[in-house]
Amino acid sequence: MLRILIAEDDFRVAGIHEQFIAKVSDTTLVGKVTSCEDTVKFIQNNDVDLILLDNYMPDGMGVDLIEKIRLHKNNIDIILVTAATEKEFMEKAIRMGIRGIIIKPATFERFQATILQYQEAKASFDEVDEIDQSFIDRYFGIESAQVENKTYAKGIDPLTLNKVKDILVITPKGTSVEKMGEQMGASRTTARRYLEYLVSVDYCYAKLDYGIVGRPERHYYRK
Repeated sequence: MLRILIAEDDFRVAGIHEQFIAKVSDTTLVGKVTSCEDTVKFIQNNDVDLILLDNYMPDGMGVDLIEKIRLHKNNIDIILVTAATEKEFMEKAIRMGIRGIIIKPATFERFQATILQYQEAKASFDEVDEIDQSFIDRYFGIESAQVENKTYAKGIDPLTLNKVKDILVITPKGTSVEKMGEQMGASRTTARRYLEYLVSVDYCYAKLDYGIVGRPERHYYRK
């Protein structure tokens, strides 16, 4: 179970994110704090895996708090939740080793996708005893980047492809051609073309779901 701390001074935003967390599987909210000082105190006395950290706090900046968090607990990961979009700020946060950035206001779909991606990355480390180059390449998305730099097959639009990928990320239990078509606002034929393309480039896999009655149906799952 992923133990999450919300560090956010706006109680309305904190409440929304609390509701989001309740909808994401294998997560639990362990606390909410409203200042940098309270964040440090909380992690000193409680077990936390991940902090959803606001950047603008009453007693300081979240990006400056990251270093203090590392001094007290270097095994806590941080996802920054912020309205700030300045390049210099983003670069500083990334250099300090955050595990993701969610730009406010966040939809549930965007929030969930970020948490699921973090869970997947964390689980990949837990599942291996030794790290090799292929693992590192997969972890940092090098293989995916190589695929995306290639010429796409006929009928594959990069923007639509990214939309299909995002949908697969937020549907860990898999999706059918019909459901994908509804979510992407396209025909079954188009949905099938993109899903089968992603199977061909090893981004996802398909398996038959026999259900209760009728013909078996292919369901697609993110690898």
